Amino acid sequence: MTADVVTAALDQILAEVAATPRRWLVTGAAGFIGSHLLETLLAAGQHVVTLDNFATGHQRNFDQVRASVGDPAWARHVAITGDIADEATCRTACEGVDIVLHQAALGSVPRSLADPLTTHRANATGFLTLLVAARDAKVQRFVYAASSSTYGDSPTLPKVEDVIGRPLSPYAVTKYLDELYADVFCRSYGMPTMGLRYFNVFGPRQDPDGAYAAVIPRWIAAMLEGRECVINGDGETSRDFCFVRNVVQANLRAALTTDAEAIGRVYNVAVGQRTTLNQLHAALATAVEARQAGTRVPAPTRAPFRAGDVRHSLADISLARRLLGYEPTHTIAAGMAETVAAY
Repeated sequence: MTADVVTAALDQILAEVAATPRRWLVTGAAGFIGSHLLETLLAAGQHVVTLDNFATGHQRNFDQVRASVGDPAWARHVAITGDIADEATCRTACEGVDIVLHQAALGSVPRSLADPLTTHRANATGFLTLLVAARDAKVQRFVYAASSSTYGDSPTLPKVEDVIGRPLSPYAVTKYLDELYADVFCRSYGMPTMGLRYFNVFGPRQDPDGAYAAVIPRWIAAMLEGRECVINGDGETSRDFCFVRNVVQANLRAALTTDAEAIGRVYNVAVGQRTTLNQLHAALATAVEARQAGTRVPAPTRAPFRAGDVRHSLADISLARRLLGYEPTHTIAAGMAETVAAY
């Protein structure tokens, strides 16, 4: 598919969003992906309710969105600070909402291994609590962030939606449980749910700090400061890195599709390209050195493989292409250029 066709397809879905004012709920909107969804919806003239407890989100993300869209658009935003595991909070957030984009979760495989109870409360109990509130509010569509971690120890490449293995972490268990609950609510209550299995999303606003920061922002921050990056294992572990704008597109397409066959399914959201950690480090080093004159990125250090990590990950995105019209607008190289520039 040519670049012109891909761009036209993205413009088309953005035009669809702007054509009809709706009331959206974005959970986890002070976080990385949620803030990009909030920004896109407000820029398209939509009314948006957000729900975040700021456990991993940041006020600075809201500040950046407000600066980007302007005060008139920001006035169409109602922010609720609260916990998705609280029933009253979820009921308030869902009141009068047409479409839910549920992004709130505690990510990170290592965090879930260290504290499975907290991960379960946010990702599983919180998910079910919001799902019930959305059902009772009779929302028109419930789109939620699933995860490629659901594929577990399945050796199949590329990953196809209906072939999964055993979960390798408590985090993976919670995300699979969400899919099961969403499927049951769709079949039992006629609730239009759709899951998006994200594959290693990256982009501007992704937090580089903390013990559980994702690899790309963590490495960019280290490189800009002249520090060594740490590669776990031999560096040949591979991932299907997906730029955040691709994820925004997938959410909008899932939210607005009128194809009955598309409802009640789970979709891979990725680019369909595999990059090893060694390749990623080299590409980021090149990009950082090109952006920041005089910077010389040191060679990485090595550490043991991390428990619970999947060895290889590569998505088959043909289902999302066929039923949602999804087409990635950014390769990892294009997304990396925008991300490094932002940092």
